[in-house]
Amino acid sequence: MTIKNIALAGHAGSGKTTLMEALLYQGGCTERMGSIATGNTVSDYTAEEMKRHSSVYTSTASILLNDQKVNLLDTPGMFDFAGAMIQGISAADCVMITVSGKSGVRVGTKKAYRAAEGKSRMFVVTKLDDENANFYNVLTELKSTFGPTVCPVVVPVIVDRQVDSYINLIEMKAYRYDKNSHKAEEIPMPTAEVSEKLSYRVDGLIQAFSEAIAETDEVLFEKFFSGEEFTQKERVDGIHKGMKEGTITPVACVSAAAMEGIDLLCKEMELLVPALEETDEILAEDPAGEPVVLHPAKDEPVCVQVYQTLADPFVGRLTMLRVVSGTLQAGAELVNTRTGETEKFGKLVTLCGKKQKEVNAGEANDLVAVTKMNAGTGDTLCDSARLVVLPKASFPLPCYGMAVRPAKRGEEAKVASAIQKLLEEDQTLSYVQNPATREMILSGLGEQHLSAVTSKLKFDFGVDVVLSVPKIAYRETIRKKVKVQGKHKKQSGGHGQYGDVWIEFEPYPSDTLVFEEKVFGGAVPKNFFPAVEKGLQESVTRGVLAGFPVVGVKAILVDGSYHPVDSSEMAFKTAASIAYKEGMKQADPTLLEPIGTLEVCVPDDNTGDIMGDLNKRRGRVLGMNPSEEAGMTVILAEVPMREMADFTMQLRQMTQGEGSFTLKPVRYEQLPANLMTEVIASAAE
Repeated sequence: MTIKNIALAGHAGSGKTTLMEALLYQGGCTERMGSIATGNTVSDYTAEEMKRHSSVYTSTASILLNDQKVNLLDTPGMFDFAGAMIQGISAADCVMITVSGKSGVRVGTKKAYRAAEGKSRMFVVTKLDDENANFYNVLTELKSTFGPTVCPVVVPVIVDRQVDSYINLIEMKAYRYDKNSHKAEEIPMPTAEVSEKLSYRVDGLIQAFSEAIAETDEVLFEKFFSGEEFTQKERVDGIHKGMKEGTITPVACVSAAAMEGIDLLCKEMELLVPALEETDEILAEDPAGEPVVLHPAKDEPVCVQVYQTLADPFVGRLTMLRVVSGTLQAGAELVNTRTGETEKFGKLVTLCGKKQKEVNAGEANDLVAVTKMNAGTGDTLCDSARLVVLPKASFPLPCYGMAVRPAKRGEEAKVASAIQKLLEEDQTLSYVQNPATREMILSGLGEQHLSAVTSKLKFDFGVDVVLSVPKIAYRETIRKKVKVQGKHKKQSGGHGQYGDVWIEFEPYPSDTLVFEEKVFGGAVPKNFFPAVEKGLQESVTRGVLAGFPVVGVKAILVDGSYHPVDSSEMAFKTAASIAYKEGMKQADPTLLEPIGTLEVCVPDDNTGDIMGDLNKRRGRVLGMNPSEEAGMTVILAEVPMREMADFTMQLRQMTQGEGSFTLKPVRYEQLPANLMTEVIASAAE
C-alpha cells in the first residue's frame, strides 16, 4: 500500500482543523463532522485546546483514498506553538498550507511555507463560503508572495459574490454541490454568461497551468510550444513531478464547513501529492559522521525516527514514530544512536486524534506510536546491523521567560518533576535556575505558550504554579579608592576579642574580590591573613546599597594591630567585615546592571520602528546586516536586560509575528543614577 504523510499548516484561524474534520469525514474515518465551537473535533481533543478553540499540539489521523493510506497531521498555527508545527512538518512528505479566502496570505502562511522547505507543498484556499472571501485576490497574493511556482488546479466560479461551482483544471470539468446533501454533480463548463470575466479568467489560468506543466519535462515543453493540449494524464504527471522537484505549488480551494471541494481535494491528494518510492534516497550519517543513504523500502534494515513525544499523566509517555525504512514489528529491539542503549518496543498503535488502534507492524513511511519508551524527540532508532543518525528538525529557541514557583510551599520537587516531563514533549521550552537570583526560570515562545504550560501542570499533573517577572541580577561596585580601619575589641570575662586591620579598597576589573596583603613589620600576624580574606569574601555577597553581590573590588590589607592573648581568627574576620562596611560607604558605591547582546531579525519595513523601540529601551544599535531570508534584516544591538521583559510581545505586535530574536547577557555597566533610587527601594521591600 502506498503511504503518504501530509501536514496541515498555516496561519492561526485559516481553517486547518475544520479542513481536517472534513477530510476525515470524506474519507470515512468519522461518522459526523465535529466543530471547533462545540469542542468535539478529532484533532483538538485536549482540555487546553477545547478551552482555547484552537490547536496547541500536533495530532495525527489517517484516511484511505483507494489504495493509498494518507496520514494527516493537524498542526497549530499560533506562533507560541511553533514547536508543535515543526514536529508535524518533520514527519510529513507534503505540507498542505491553508490560506483563508477572507484574510489571504498572513505571517503564519509564510512561516509554514518556510518551515516546509525541501518538501512538496500545496496551498488550499479555505472558507469560500464566507461572503467576504475572494479566491482570485488570494491567488494573486500567493503568486506575488511565493513566485511563479504557484499553480491553481481547482478554482471557483463566482456568481453574485457566492461560489456557484468549482472547476477542476486537471480534468477540465466543473462541479456544483447540492446544499443539502453536499454531493457534487458534474455540470457543463461554465461560460461568460454565467459569470462575467469567467472565460477570460479561466483561459488565463489554463495558460499559466499549462506553462507550469511544460516546464517539468522537455517533451511536454515541445508539445506546449507547438500549441497542442495536454492530456489529463500528462497534466497529472507534470504536476506530480513538479511538486516532487519543488517547481510547482498547486492551489486548490474548499469550503470545508459546507463539504464543498473536499472530494476534489482528496483527488488531488491521491493523484498529485508525491509519495516516497522505494528508490528515493534519504540522507543520514553513520556514527562516525560519514554520509549514508537510506531507502524507504520494506526489506531494508529497520530505521525509525521520533517526531513527537506526548506526556500524559494517565497513559504515560507516548512516543510518535516515523518508520523511515524497513518494517517495524511490535516487540522489536532497536538501538538509540544518541544514547547507545537498546530499546524494546511494546505494542504499536496508530492514532485518530486521541483514539488508539493496535497494529502488529508499521511499514516504511508509516506513522505509529508506542508507549513507555525513553527515546526523545528527534532520536533515531535503528537495527544494530546498520547504525545511522537522521538529521533532526530545528526548533526556535525560547525567548520569553518567567520566574516560576509552586503555589504551595514544599512542592518544588513535584513541580520540577512535572515540568521535566513537559520538557521531553516540547523542544521550545526550557527550565533552568538563574545562578545569580536563585530563581527557577520557565521560558517558552510567548505568553500564551507559558499559559498553556501552567494550565497543563495544573489540570494534568495536579501542581499549581505562580509566574512572576524574573528578578534582574544587579551588582554593586565602587568608584574610588579609600583606606579604612576595622577594629573589633570586646572584653567579656576571660579571654577577650581583639582584631584591628587597615584595608585599602579600590576599583579593579574582576568579577570576584581580589585580596592582597602588604603588611610590614608583623603588625598583623600571617596566620590571621586567611581570616581577614574570609571575612571580606563573606561580606561581598551583600552590598551596602541594596544587598546585591559586589564585584570589581580589590582589597589590600596594609596595616593593623593584634593582642597576643585576645586576638583570634574570628576577631580578625569580624574586623575585616567592619572595615568592608565602612569602606564601601566611603568608596562611592554604585549599582551595575546586566547588558545583553541582541540579534533581532525583522522585515525590512520594520527596521525603523524596531530601532526606535530599542532607543526607548536604552539600547545601542551596533549595526544592520541583510538576513539570509529575503526581505529581512538583522539588527545587532546592546540593551539593558531590565528593559527587555516585554520585548517578545512588542516585537510580535510590531512585525505581526514575523520578527525573531536572540538575547544573551554579556557584561555589566553602571546603572543610570535616575534608576538607582527605584532599584534600591524595590530591593528593600
